[in-house]
Amino acid sequence: MNKKIVEVVAALIRDKNRFLICQRPANKARGLLWEFVGGKLEKGETKEQALIRECAEELAITVAPQDVFMEVFHEYPDICVRLTLFNCVIARGQPQLLEHNDIKWITPSEISEYEFCPADEKILKKIIEEF
Repeated sequence: MNKKIVEVVAALIRDKNRFLICQRPANKARGLLWEFVGGKLEKGETKEQALIRECAEELAITVAPQDVFMEVFHEYPDICVRLTLFNCVIARGQPQLLEHNDIKWITPSEISEYEFCPADEKILKKIIEEF
């Protein structure tokens, strides 16, 4: 069976030496795993537009996407994702829990304390190397 490739965008939001992570809702695929805020592109959206929309829907913040931090491809049992992670700054608002189970600001040294979605593993390694 050929799995569809889903285009996904996410935000790497930093605050000095910390970055923002979100815990997936328990009732979703990969429930309670940690991830970067973001989601799937909708028809006709650019990656940046999708990211701005997702951050507004999920955290009630307005982000300004900058350059691409990293792009990864990951195959889950149920889905293939091409994830583009953008460096982002919060232009307006404070992150609020609208959809996620929890949100946290963590440092690279704290990454090992959290269980992340498998697609994020290569990204986390790069964060540890570069922060």
